[in-house]
Amino acid sequence: MKLNILNLVTDEKCYTYLRAVRWESGILCPQCQGKEIIKNGRSSHNEWIHRYECKSCGGGFNDLSGTIFSQSNKPLKVWIIALYFLGLNLSNRQIAQELDMSEKTAQEMTTQLREGIVKKSLIYDLAQKWKQMKFM
Repeated sequence: MKLNILNLVTDEKCYTYLRAVRWESGILCPQCQGKEIIKNGRSSHNEWIHRYECKSCGGGFNDLSGTIFSQSNKPLKVWIIALYFLGLNLSNRQIAQELDMSEKTAQEMTTQLREGIVKKSLIYDLAQKWKQMKFM
């Protein structure tokens, strides 16, 4: 019997992880960066996606809005596992085999993940430098 990692990871845990990372400083509206947010139920097509409404601009959004995952036809757990495999330094070919997808799809996903990591690191580094400058 072949062990498939996709069967070991749950959607619930992936969305819980995404919310913890994305909203670690509190939920922000992706349109206006407003902080006054109302939880507005769950997605009709995926019970694990929470919906929100911004009091500032009136815009609606969900856990995936404004992320690389929002327009993907791949489940979030596939993205999370691909990210994990990147951390293990697996090649795109190995990731494609493990996740039962084409190498081209694996490369597109890993490219987007790497770009997102670089962007988040850059934003984090700039934020840290800004905090240091303010206190000098």
